[in-house]
Amino acid sequence: MITSKSLFTSAALAALAFVVATPAAAQSYYLQEQSARGAGRAFSGEAADTGVSSLWWNPAAIARSGREVTVGVHAVAVNSEVSNAGSTITYPGGVTVPVAGVSSTQNPIESGIVPNFAISTPIGDRFAVGLAIAAPYNFTTKYEPTSFARYDALTSELRSANVGLVGAMRVTDWLDLGVGVDAQYVKAKLTSALPNLSPALPDGLSSLEGDGWNYGWNVGAQAHFGKLDLGLSYRSAIEHELDGDVVISGLLGPLAGSNIATDGVAGFSTPSYIAASVRYAVNDRLTLNAQVNRIGWSEFDNIDVVYPGGGQTLRLDYKDVTTGAVGFDYAASDKLIFRGGVGYTPTPTRENERTARIPDSDRWLISGGMSAQATERMWVDFGLTYIAFSDGDAHSDRTIYGGTPAAVQSSLRGTTEGYGLVWSLGTRMAF
Repeated sequence: MITSKSLFTSAALAALAFVVATPAAAQSYYLQEQSARGAGRAFSGEAADTGVSSLWWNPAAIARSGREVTVGVHAVAVNSEVSNAGSTITYPGGVTVPVAGVSSTQNPIESGIVPNFAISTPIGDRFAVGLAIAAPYNFTTKYEPTSFARYDALTSELRSANVGLVGAMRVTDWLDLGVGVDAQYVKAKLTSALPNLSPALPDGLSSLEGDGWNYGWNVGAQAHFGKLDLGLSYRSAIEHELDGDVVISGLLGPLAGSNIATDGVAGFSTPSYIAASVRYAVNDRLTLNAQVNRIGWSEFDNIDVVYPGGGQTLRLDYKDVTTGAVGFDYAASDKLIFRGGVGYTPTPTRENERTARIPDSDRWLISGGMSAQATERMWVDFGLTYIAFSDGDAHSDRTIYGGTPAAVQSSLRGTTEGYGLVWSLGTRMAF
């Protein structure tokens, strides 16, 4: 028996898979562009560096930096292509046909702007407090209404704002500690096509819009030994619940009873981060940097969907990954510093489980930048990053209207390729 509840469950799951909607400059849906200074060296020394520019990576960074404020903006442009490689759809009765429509989408990942802001001030001789505002998850992907990938994705938008309050302490002459709390707002919109029961019929449409505030925390430590600086930090996962509106429309015939507009809640977890960093001053001019990050993407294992009268879980099965970067700072003079760096980031998605919503792949980052002292109290930072994406596959099998006689099997087969450029510009000012 085909029931409205079972059809709605499958359609809602298709709509609520929005969390994988944001291929980003760092990986999956995460954007690490939170410092123009750090961008110049591929973010290779952030957890061990001091000042508000490193506050996202280590709350201990402000323990001895004085009163500072930083404002930055990062323009992210991705040139990408997702192409059909034999996608099919199987209708009830076992009839399998190729997915018709546009076979290649140019630049499904839209360009965007990522801002960041941080401010800190000391309290007495040993303590400091800071406030940081960042946009760690912020991107958009779009496919044509007739794209071969439409049963996985049409429009996917994710916007976020992370407000962090930090306290730091200078424990000894060489040891600093910090702790912070985060309030994170996420807003999402997701649309995708839903097949009717014949290729001769037009598609239906699934749409979700939702938002919500949720909370996390972070801790960090820095050790300073003359020419050597060490940093270690941890940022917690954040469990999100987005309250939203789910709309299913355009379903015909036996499916028509599942056209619906209702409230829904999607639960998922953003990953945790561990960062370990080292900076070594070779001499008065040259400093070498290295950083390793362990990102707990396996915490993003499921999307739990709850709606009036039922619910279901969508398994995603991401894997934890280790990323790394090395770089340098070279002081050409007291007022001019050049930077460079190289980073590598593997994708957390697994083979045969990569949807069109996130045509993610392994990537290399090659960065260069500079800082110039504009006034006695202000520095201007610039960074340029080239991102080389490895060619990859979009491969996903899923059942729409599962558990009913109307079950339709979607088999996505595609190829992905592309590269990205990120321009970063920021200022740092003592006050």
